[in-house]
Amino acid sequence: MNALALCRCAIALAIAWTLAACGGSSSGVGAVAPSSLDLKTKTYPELVVGFAQIGAESEWRTANTRSIQDTANQLGVELALSDAQQQQENQIKAIRSFIAQGVDVIGVSPVVETGWDEVFAEVKQAGIPLILLDRNANVPDDLYSVRIGSDFVEEGRRACGEMARLLDGQGAIVVLEGTQGSAPMIGRGTGFQECLQSYPALHIIDSQSGDFIRARGKEEMAALLQKHGNSIDGVFAQNDDMALGAIEAIEEYGLRPGVDIKIVSIDAVRAAFEAMIDGKLNATIECNPLLGPLFFATALNLANGIPVEKWIKPDEGIYRQDTAAQELSKREY
Repeated sequence: MNALALCRCAIALAIAWTLAACGGSSSGVGAVAPSSLDLKTKTYPELVVGFAQIGAESEWRTANTRSIQDTANQLGVELALSDAQQQQENQIKAIRSFIAQGVDVIGVSPVVETGWDEVFAEVKQAGIPLILLDRNANVPDDLYSVRIGSDFVEEGRRACGEMARLLDGQGAIVVLEGTQGSAPMIGRGTGFQECLQSYPALHIIDSQSGDFIRARGKEEMAALLQKHGNSIDGVFAQNDDMALGAIEAIEEYGLRPGVDIKIVSIDAVRAAFEAMIDGKLNATIECNPLLGPLFFATALNLANGIPVEKWIKPDEGIYRQDTAAQELSKREY
């Protein structure tokens, strides 16, 4: 497949992905519209992309990696994929390896927000476009080309809104936080706290880090139950995996998840819909992991010198128990 055909193929896939994710709408800050992708490009004989993935800490991350791999295979793109096993130093090593290999575009999902300035400056010095996929990094804007991913602060606000609805604006909440220092942990926590200002009778009484891992979510929830017992009215889990672990802990404690303790989480993976159908999870805020087509369409544009938005955000929904059964069959992850 020549580069021009490859680019057209990626553009078509990205348009299809965007319409599916946004319900046919191109609204929203940085949303990708077909018109913005329907550009003439110079030929590009071979695209080589290096991607430094975080690891496989959750169902969401597994789906995200699969989307990247499947799209690369479909497009015939050469992909160098690194699994950092949740370690920033491994991602930095991978990025430096991609620079040495002379890849055309580098992508990374930063495990934490800080500590990237030096290696990102090396990418810029090498003249390689850099895509932040999913997570953000706290660096000057000129050190990366584009970020593709969700608004984590807005996700936190939405989660708080759901919790307030479920608890009628009053009650005691515990929080299961994600990886400390990561963009989703910081953003979702910030958004939740911002929204809480509108509900003076709704309080966070404790929080623990579950690192976005199901087993850790169960472990930390069990500890919170031992400490606070029946005084807990709600759980905000910063991802579905931790919520699923919390459900197990609540049941083992002898309470009914989703009834005695309301649970709101983020991601909207299939297992969360199954838990909602069972009445054990009350709501989940969508964070779409299927970013592969959009990632490679953006990579092709950057490699061909085509300008892109600085932040491309997919539109995402809120899902509750009453619609979980009908939505489950539509889930791709």
